This record gives sequence, structure tokens and C-alpha cells, in this order.
Amino acid sequence: MKKYSAFAVVREALRGHKGWEKQWVSPEPKKAYDVIIVGGGGHGLGAAYYLAKEHGITNVAVIEKGWLGGGNTGRNTTIIRSNYLYEESMDIYEHSLKLWENLSQDLNYNVMYSPRGVMMLSHNTHDKQSFTRHINANRLYGIDNEWLTPEQAKAYCPPLDISATARYPLNGAALQRRGGTARHDAVAWGYARAAHDRGVHIIQNCQVTGIARGPDGAVTGVETTRGFIGAKKIGVSASGHNTQIMAMADVRVPLVSNPLQALVSEPLKPIFPCVVMSNTVHAYISQSDKGELVIGAGTDQYVSYSQTGGIQIIEHTLDAICELFPIFRRVKMMRQWGGITDNTPDRSAIQSKTPVPGLYVNCGWGTGGFKATPGSANLFAHLIARNEPHRLAAGLTLDRFRTGRLIDEAAAAAVAH
Repeated sequence: MKKYSAFAVVREALRGHKGWEKQWVSPEPKKAYDVIIVGGGGHGLGAAYYLAKEHGITNVAVIEKGWLGGGNTGRNTTIIRSNYLYEESMDIYEHSLKLWENLSQDLNYNVMYSPRGVMMLSHNTHDKQSFTRHINANRLYGIDNEWLTPEQAKAYCPPLDISATARYPLNGAALQRRGGTARHDAVAWGYARAAHDRGVHIIQNCQVTGIARGPDGAVTGVETTRGFIGAKKIGVSASGHNTQIMAMADVRVPLVSNPLQALVSEPLKPIFPCVVMSNTVHAYISQSDKGELVIGAGTDQYVSYSQTGGIQIIEHTLDAICELFPIFRRVKMMRQWGGITDNTPDRSAIQSKTPVPGLYVNCGWGTGGFKATPGSANLFAHLIARNEPHRLAAGLTLDRFRTGRLIDEAAAAAVAH
């Protein structure tokens, strides 16, 4: 496949842009593959790419029931950070952040990674104590995080209201300067293009309806709406629908699915320089490259597979944004959407072998799925290829729910669960 470059843009401009190749094709499924990845989001496409690139396994199919990036990969607020509390979380999110920093070069595809900084607001004594604990843990682990006074927070993000009469007064903020955002659909497209270039088959509009197993209990393939497809190994990375897929193999996983809503405003001139989050009021905001204010809420309280969510959540979120940033009170909202998050009891991910030989699961990322994309995909590929977890994901196995070695990251998730 041709490399993207400034020279290529000029060349194709002279040709009327008629020489561009398709970024990937959607072939008819083969009868069998060495590995099938269920789920055509960033995690699934990335895992296929790293299987081919780092482990030499190219006889791989990514199966997606809809279109690439049509699930949570395209339904999030694109925030990237690694300032979690426990070592298991810091390991994988920092690994992911380091991959984000060079992902455009690796994929030869501009994912528009922007390290503009992620600032988490402190409104009370509890917030300050919690953030101070996170900052100390991060810095001891070699991850950047720092404490800002209200005045420093205002200087970093001028639209912020730090007046004493504010409804949610500030006593400081935690800032990770390396955090930021990326373009969500570009991540899916970039991984799809790079995986396709290495021989991976990307099969869209192909819903899995069953997981076949042999006499020894090991997987033999998947039943789909386009027929049976054989496979020696199956990796499931289907976000909010992981429980449904795993149930096809009689595997129970400790997950619940909740809607998570977001919305965007009308485009504005550049006014918001970073990402701002507030655990206390459950709202977060950044500005996209198109000028829209991207606003996120907490998860809806009910279990659902809806991609809409309850209006009262949006109302509360906008109330909070208007209190934190009074200058936005007359800005019009354009559209709203929801994703389906899969949440574990300890709010940390699962990346694990299952009791079924040849079946692997990557799930439970909750509200942290997008930021984890390259790291999760990279380590999931390692698990599938070598049948053992990477050392950076060794604590994320299903077994922790039996032993009680939980990773309680509810406070670090920065939204309501």
C-alpha cells in the first residue's frame, strides 16, 4: 500500500486525486483463520495489527456486526491520560500513552493526537486528598502529574470560573500535561488500513451468532450471519456486548452494560486549550479541531444496551458546565449520543484467557476504553499469540474476582459509576 506523505498529496493533486487506493477492502470470509477477533473497534483492529506486526500471525480476521468504529470507538470524548492510581492501571495506561505519542508515525496515518493536557478539578477537601494521593503515586511511578492552585488552573484554562461565589468553588486541580485527545474514527481507520496492509481480513456486516466448540471443549470457530468461519483462537473485544458474546461459549464475566452520554456544541473559535474534568459534578469538556465543545457526562444509573441515554443526565451535565464555565451559557448544543460501556465491579479492565481453550476476552474498560486503545490492543495481541498475559497486564485476569485481588479504580475513572 502506498505511503501517505506530503509528496503523495502533491502527486495526487496533479492527478485529480484519482490514484488513491482503498484504505482497506472487505473480502468474503475464508473457511478458516488462525485467529478471529470479534469486534471491529480500535481494540479489535489494533489487536489484529499487532498480531501481524509483532507476532507474525497474519491469517487473521476481524469480524464486525456493523461498520468499523460504529461502536464505542466512534462514541466517546477522545480523552487520553494515564494518571490512574494502582500499578496495574498505571502500567497499561502509561504503556498506551507512550504508544499514542508515536501512533501516527507507526500507522502512517494521522490520528490527530494532541497532548494539550488533562486537568482534573478539586472542589473540596476530599477531592484534594484524593488527587494528592494520585499525584504522589503517579510521580513515584515515573508518570507526570502535578498539583495546581486555583490561580494556576485559571492561567492554564482561562475560561474556568474560580470566583469564591461559584457554585462549585475550586481549591486546586491535578494536571497531567502529556494527556490530551485524538481523533476517534481516524484511530479505527488507521489500524484498519495498517492491518489490511499486513494481510488481515476485515469483515464488516457480519454478526456472530454462536461460538462452536470441539469435543475437547476448545473453540473451533464462530457461527455468523454469513456462515460458519473456523478458527483455532478467538479474541472477543466487543465492548458493551461482551457478555452476550461470551455467553455463547457458556462463559460468565462480571460485567454490566450502562449507557454513557456525550454531546457537542456549535463550532466556536479556539477558546478552550485543554481537557477539563470534574469528578464531583461528573462533567468534562474539551474543544475539537472543528471548534465544537465536546462535553461528557457520567454513566446512566440503569443497565441498558441503549445508545441514547436519559435526558436528565444531559441536563445535569450542562448545568455543571455552565456553572464551571459561565461564558458558555448561551452556546447552542448540536447533537447528543451515547455509547454502551461494559463495567466491572472494581472499575478496572479484564484481559484474560477464559476457561474455554482458545477463547480470550478483552473487556471491562468502562469509561477508559478509548485512552487504552493502543496499549490494550498491543497487550491483547500478546495474550492471544503466546497464550499468556504480558507482564503489564498480568493483574487484569478474570482470576482476580476469585482471589479478591481487585483493582478499585472508581475514583480515578473521573465519571460517575
